[in-house]
Amino acid sequence: MQSTRKGLRDGALSKDTYGRLNCAECEKTLSTENAPEKVYNVRHCQECGREWKELP
Repeated sequence: MQSTRKGLRDGALSKDTYGRLNCAECEKTLSTENAPEKVYNVRHCQECGREWKELP
């Protein structure tokens, strides 16, 4: 699982005009999963199932 910053640099993610993260492959907005036992949030695409971690 890559970080969202690395996904933006690699072109796997893109941002829209409002700053929301979108999957570059599906062009869908990513949803967030907040797990209390982890330091980072998991962002995932509903269409293709790919996941990225977002560090605070």
